[in-house]
Amino acid sequence: MASFRKVPLVTGEIYHIFNRGIDKRTTFSDIHEYARAFQIMKFYRFSSPPFKLSRFLKINDACRANLLNVSWGEKLVSIICYCFMPNHFHFMLRQEVDNGISKFMSQFQNSYTRYFNTKRDRIGQLFLDNFKNVLVDSEEALLHLSRYIHLNPYSSSVVNSLEDLYKYEWSSLDEYVWTSSEPVCEKEMIMALFKNKESYKTFVSDQANYQRELKRIEPLTFEENST
Repeated sequence: MASFRKVPLVTGEIYHIFNRGIDKRTTFSDIHEYARAFQIMKFYRFSSPPFKLSRFLKINDACRANLLNVSWGEKLVSIICYCFMPNHFHFMLRQEVDNGISKFMSQFQNSYTRYFNTKRDRIGQLFLDNFKNVLVDSEEALLHLSRYIHLNPYSSSVVNSLEDLYKYEWSSLDEYVWTSSEPVCEKEMIMALFKNKESYKTFVSDQANYQRELKRIEPLTFEENST
C-alpha cells in the first residue's frame, strides 16, 4: 500500500474504504470465505490480539469470553458499517490511532489473502495494491453512505429483493435492523439520528429517496460498478 494518499488518513476522522480483487476477480465465493473475512475484520481492528487468528478460531466460546479481560492493544479503527461482496468490500471506518486504518487494512488484506491462497492452492496478490479512501465529512454524508453500503448487495443484484437484502449475512445491516449474535459495529452515531431500528430500516428501504441522493454522493462511492 502506498504511503502517499490524495486524501490523508487523519486520526478521529471517518472514511469510506473500498477495495476489490485484481481484475475484478472473485474474492468471496462461499460461506467459509465470507465468514473468514468477517472474523479477520473483527480480530484485527486491535493492534495486539492475544493469539494468532488461527489459534483464536480453534478455541471454544468460553475461552473466547475470558479473552475480553485480556489486553488486545490499541484499537486501530472503529467499524461503523461494512459489506462484503463477491469481488469487493466496503468499510466505513473511524481511525482511532495514527496509521490505524493502514495497519488494519494491511492485516485484513494480507491475512485473508493467505487464507484464500492456501485454500485455493494459489500464490500471489488477491486485492489491488491501493485501497481507496474518501473522507466522510458531514452527518448527511454519514447517513447516506451507510445506506449506500447496506444497499450494495441489492443495487448490484447479488440479492433480488429487499426481503433478501435483510437476510444477507455479510454486511452490517443485520446489526442495524436486527439483534446480531456477533456485534462489531459502532452504530450509535447513526442510530442516534433515528427513532428506532424500524425507522432506520425504512430509511434504507426508501428506494426513491436513495436514487435521488445517489448522484450527489458519487464522490463517496468511487463510482464503482462491481457486482
